[in-house]
Amino acid sequence: MEKLLVSVIGKRNSGKSSTWNSLFGRTVKTGTKLKKLFLNEIEYVNVFLVSGSPEERETYVGELITENNPAIVLCSMQYRKDVTQTIDYFANKNYQIYSHWLNPGFNDQNDQPQFDSLGIFNYLIGLNSSVGFRNGKIDLNNRVREIREYIYGWAKYRNLILTD
Repeated sequence: MEKLLVSVIGKRNSGKSSTWNSLFGRTVKTGTKLKKLFLNEIEYVNVFLVSGSPEERETYVGELITENNPAIVLCSMQYRKDVTQTIDYFANKNYQIYSHWLNPGFNDQNDQPQFDSLGIFNYLIGLNSSVGFRNGKIDLNNRVREIREYIYGWAKYRNLILTD
């Protein structure tokens, strides 16, 4: 089975959780079950959400994912060196990785993008991931629409779209 990880990477208070809340149209938290993510008014996919980053929680991501092999995982990731443990979890389980780095993040002091001093994005690119920089200080609707459209195309091609 092909699997997709959609991650939002950023420092603390960069806009990671706001991205998921906007994507779902409500406040969402990490759960123990799959969630319906509506991609339009009638079509949805089942996803597993890890809203608070494993790095912030000081918890291995494998302990947070309680569903067996979810096809689509949405995961917040803290921009810090040990994020590679979370990335490796998904890479080792053969997830296709699609990531947005919120740079600058919503609460960053500087309005200018920062250099990737940790080498996280070279690491992701080395895993054949799709990586993009998104400004966390501007309206999040464009990046949320982009994530929704990416998931829709990926899921449609794999016949994972469901209807209510």
